[in-house]
Amino acid sequence: MSDETVRGLANGLTNYGDKDFALYLRKSFARSMGYSNEMLARPTVGIAYTQSGFNNCHRHFPEMLDAVKRGVIAAGGLPLEFPTVSLGEVFLNPTSLRFRNLMSMDTEEMIRAQPMDSVVLMGGCDKTVPAQLMGALSAGRPAIQLVGGPMMTGRHKGERLGACTDCRRFWAQYRAGTVDDHEINQIEGRLSTTSGTCAVMGTASTMACIAEALGMMIPGTAAIPAVHADRLRAAEATGIAAVGLIGSGRTPDKIITEKSVENALRVLLAIGGSTNAIIHLTAIAGRAGISISLDRLNELSDTTPVLVNLKPTGANYMEDFFAAGGVGAVLREIKDSLHLDCLTITGETLGERLAADDGWVDHDVVASASNPIEPVGGLVALFGSLAPKGAILKRSAADEKLFEGEGRAVVFDSLEDMAKRIDDPNLDVNPDDYLVLQNAGPFSASCMPEAGYIPIPKKLASKGIKDMVRLSDARMSGTAFGTVILHITPDTASGGPLAFVRNGDRIRLSVKNRAIDLLVSPEELAKRKAAAGPFKPPVPERGYGKLYAQEILGADEGCDFKFLKPSKDA
Repeated sequence: MSDETVRGLANGLTNYGDKDFALYLRKSFARSMGYSNEMLARPTVGIAYTQSGFNNCHRHFPEMLDAVKRGVIAAGGLPLEFPTVSLGEVFLNPTSLRFRNLMSMDTEEMIRAQPMDSVVLMGGCDKTVPAQLMGALSAGRPAIQLVGGPMMTGRHKGERLGACTDCRRFWAQYRAGTVDDHEINQIEGRLSTTSGTCAVMGTASTMACIAEALGMMIPGTAAIPAVHADRLRAAEATGIAAVGLIGSGRTPDKIITEKSVENALRVLLAIGGSTNAIIHLTAIAGRAGISISLDRLNELSDTTPVLVNLKPTGANYMEDFFAAGGVGAVLREIKDSLHLDCLTITGETLGERLAADDGWVDHDVVASASNPIEPVGGLVALFGSLAPKGAILKRSAADEKLFEGEGRAVVFDSLEDMAKRIDDPNLDVNPDDYLVLQNAGPFSASCMPEAGYIPIPKKLASKGIKDMVRLSDARMSGTAFGTVILHITPDTASGGPLAFVRNGDRIRLSVKNRAIDLLVSPEELAKRKAAAGPFKPPVPERGYGKLYAQEILGADEGCDFKFLKPSKDA
């Protein structure tokens, strides 16, 4: 450790106009917490701590915190936890994405404002990991990510259950009338039975895998179940590693580079990961001044097979993925297409990590590259007259029979309209129609919720229809499935083409050609635009909502805030 970079409690002194007094006062107050002078002389490791009664994913964090502290102390540091915003996915209104940037600001400012030489980022639930990585990148201090891990599966009538892919499957059956009130109540109590994040390859698990692929996490720790003893050992090792980061110069900007971001995209495609990860990884990379091209995503997708047999695209769960070899097994299978010279948080390169034997791999869960689950990547970007700046389809979770064709638009102009009419027995809808949801993008009042998984209208679900083409400017949970086209950009509220789709319009989809087009003449579109007048996204009168509305960027820029991205002149 360099004396110039290790300052402990002398870091960032409170400004009283007298530095010696400021340090004297700080140490005096620190001693009131029972610390000895010996402990207060150590380098400090901050721990961004996101335990919350409104976040079920993080309910085991107190035990993990103890393990992190144990590691820090063993390595000669002083661990000091601090709270930040915690984003419990299902407890936030209107949607957790609205508050991701707030959490990133909280994380950044508290890292920068408080005296720490390095920081452990304790996260897990969907938006917490990207928020923490965004904040840490902007803060510029040495940082290491630690996730809470996935929950274990439950059981129902001899079948394994895992939130939240199975919750959607059974809810669809309930809507179709094949599951009754009593059984859906039983299932409700059996879906989420332990601490941790969703048991499938949803957004939380995807972002954990991406953090490991980026090199921001101890190798092999992304998939450890929340309740496994290895999760505590990983926490202890993370505390030790955080002390090792002090004075190393391995700040997040040295780890998150164009090459490591491309590695992360490869892993995202190979694991059949969440569509949300495109938005989050774009925002994370954006904090490092790196742009993600959806055209480049398509190039990578065409040369990266899906290897992981997990729900929602396969049959298994995260506990199986961990036992099968985890992210390391995936990295080894696609090793020849990775940038192996990328630096990781441990100080070794990705190539050095992968040179070591990772042990046995269960190829029923992590397929070999020579015999993949799917020959091409799980995600694909679409462009065309309906989505000039792109849209995303999770093709690994979709029905291939729907990939090429045209459909009649059945339009819902808002979430409220959809809720009101989707189950109306008089709704004019057929199985080959395309369901279209407007006003659910980042500039809308609903702030881009996970509403893109438009339910199959009840009149069709009751007849056994399980999938239809669905289009929106919204997001979809990583645990969901179906032929769902998301993140249509520009969105409705900012006056994108989606705003001008009307009932009965024809829409053409071609996954082969990466195209999604509205088959309406330019003259008719011009009339509709003229009739609509200028678009003015809603702006709340005060508070964070006002800040969000004024600063939010589109999905193509990761839905970050304009003023949080690095200056191009810097």
